[in-house]
Amino acid sequence: MSRDLIGYGGAWPDLTWPDGHRLAVSVVLNFEEGAERQVSDGDPISERIGEVLSVVPEGRPDPGQAQIFAYGTRAGAWRMADALRRHRIPATLFACGRAAERATPVLKMLAQDGHETASHGWLWRPHAEYDAPETEAADLDRTAAAIEAATGARPHGFFCRGAESPWTRALLAERGYLYTSNGFDDDLPYRCKSGLIVVPYALDANDMKFFHPNGFVRAEDMVAYVTDALDVLEAEAARGLPRLLNIGFHLRIVGRPGRFPAFERILALLDARRDRLWLARRGEIARAFDAACPA
Repeated sequence: MSRDLIGYGGAWPDLTWPDGHRLAVSVVLNFEEGAERQVSDGDPISERIGEVLSVVPEGRPDPGQAQIFAYGTRAGAWRMADALRRHRIPATLFACGRAAERATPVLKMLAQDGHETASHGWLWRPHAEYDAPETEAADLDRTAAAIEAATGARPHGFFCRGAESPWTRALLAERGYLYTSNGFDDDLPYRCKSGLIVVPYALDANDMKFFHPNGFVRAEDMVAYVTDALDVLEAEAARGLPRLLNIGFHLRIVGRPGRFPAFERILALLDARRDRLWLARRGEIARAFDAACPA
């Protein structure tokens, strides 16, 4: 696979987002709880990344880690949904299929609030692990079916943990998907050879960094980081440059009381600046890019 290290080469497209804005903001909620690998669910291994790295021997059930994940749908999601309503922020849900199947009422509640649901794979795992396109295709299809059963709509966007397989984008294109978000290399959407639009995602303005030693510690750390990112991109947008900011959250992470102020304050920040931003779901961003920059 050849790498494109040039992209737009500094010649940014003349792209204006709806309502005349130059800066679009995408808020993402990752819906993974119940789709993390657990030996107790019949998976060969249990997920190790949580509040602490699990010390349970490999191959043994890890109920503590399973409960850390379950907090997201049992408690965190409801706290976060309330904040999204109060601040009138639209979001995209990266939902795993097994999570959609197991926590259907929670995903349905979020979808009924008007948030978009994109496919996050059947399990919270890298699609690069798939050895054959047929196996991956089957999991993509049952994920789409689980999401449709929970929300009433099939997904048209995709993002998986880690990296895609060599076949992921072709399989998505065959199924009529509009976009993938497994791109971390630009501030704007772009097209790939499969015909899909890549709506880039980001792991820096992302609450997963609370779980990493080089990341956020207190809620104010993430708020300050996102504020800096907004300030930089707003200044560039004021000079006529089109931009996209991604902010990622997880139900089990900022749904916890000690980290929830990060979510609340970032939503309040976006709400306060909404006259200068286009707050949009990722499908809307892909369609706006498609209309402004046709293939």
